[in-house]
Amino acid sequence: MYSASADESRPYLIGGTMKKDFRIITNNPLVREKLGQEYDVEYYECSYEDVLNKVKDEVYRGCRLLTHPLSGSVKPNETPYKSVMVSKKTGPSDLEGIKIIERAIASCAKFEFKSDKYPPQVYEDFRLIDYTLISSALPSADAW
Repeated sequence: MYSASADESRPYLIGGTMKKDFRIITNNPLVREKLGQEYDVEYYECSYEDVLNKVKDEVYRGCRLLTHPLSGSVKPNETPYKSVMVSKKTGPSDLEGIKIIERAIASCAKFEFKSDKYPPQVYEDFRLIDYTLISSALPSADAW
């Protein structure tokens, strides 16, 4: 059993669940469902761009951007789902993270939104793609 320590980067146990020093900000219900018990998942019913803006707010608050907001090969206008990992701990402004999130938001604005034109089963695929992308970052995050 872990407990709070002077070293805040160590995981701690709450109600039998391992919590880490990062959060996942998402609009993907599959990420909330599959990872919400083990990890700190902030779920919002919002657009892809709104997720990026929530991440931007956290980066400006001093959180570090831990996964790239445009990870994967699916363009922002093609999928409605996005999950991004940020640190829980705040510190000095992460100028590189600020540049990355600002560019991601600008990139998103360049595309015509078309993810509302797909049949329902395609949304399941997009949820799975986003879940797989954020899940692939977890082993690295768990090693911190």
